[in-house]
Amino acid sequence: MSTSAPPPAPVLPLTWSPRRNRYVLLPLCGVMVIVFTVLAFALPPNWHANDRAAMVVSGLVFAGLALMLARPRVSADETGVTVVNFVRSRRLAWAEIVRVNLRAGDPWVILDLADGTSLAAVGIQPGAGRAQAVTAARALRDLVDERGTARR
Repeated sequence: MSTSAPPPAPVLPLTWSPRRNRYVLLPLCGVMVIVFTVLAFALPPNWHANDRAAMVVSGLVFAGLALMLARPRVSADETGVTVVNFVRSRRLAWAEIVRVNLRAGDPWVILDLADGTSLAAVGIQPGAGRAQAVTAARALRDLVDERGTARR
């Protein structure tokens, strides 16, 4: 019977994000702006300048919405965790995080917080790869266990 040492704690700082989403969404945003701009100038002559401007603005709005989908990430450093979701971001000290959850069927990691609330950490999601998400959730859980309890 051999006892194995626990795996070493991850080296900080660390950032987890669904990279495939960014690889798809960032070029798509550029394409949307270009297509809407080309369409605005390719419209028949009876379209007015404000109609053309509305087409360009529509492309920028759609690209902005797509960029929001590319935002999510979870960053850990010596002092805590920053969770950036679609619209909001939140900075948490290690002691504020009680538990890291990624159950079967969950769309992303859920952080249980010391104040009794939960926070979605969309930057770690099985949609970008189940094994990768489980590994990231375990690493974050290990960091929370190591750093959160040491400062309580």
